[in-house]
Amino acid sequence: MIPWATFVDPEVARVGLNEMEAKEKGVAFEVARFELAELDRAIAEGETEGFIKVLTQPGSDKILGVTIVGPHAGDIIAEYVSAMKHGLGLNKILGTIHIYPTLAEINKMAAGEWKKAHVPVRLLQWVEKFHAWRRG
Repeated sequence: MIPWATFVDPEVARVGLNEMEAKEKGVAFEVARFELAELDRAIAEGETEGFIKVLTQPGSDKILGVTIVGPHAGDIIAEYVSAMKHGLGLNKILGTIHIYPTLAEINKMAAGEWKKAHVPVRLLQWVEKFHAWRRG
């Protein structure tokens, strides 16, 4: 879990595995991706080139690796380095309050993309039926 960054324009930062390494090692993974062009602070600053890509274990929020391309990527990656070091998953990052509007919000947005892909559909359907029954 040693992070690295290349200070070019845009910056590139990474910790853990990337997709190519995971495939070479035979590690199964899922990818959550969020574009910087959708982040309010990036839009306000006119720096919308870039993305974040988070690799997780299939069906789990355990982080296997993160790649960030964009302004201040070397600074933004720190939250993921800490999360990986201490065994925190994307649910914990999603539940963390991030200052608005900041570039660091991209971490929460990526976690939100992961969560959208893992919505418990059957549970939500059951809850919907239950509430419809309770309302009569």
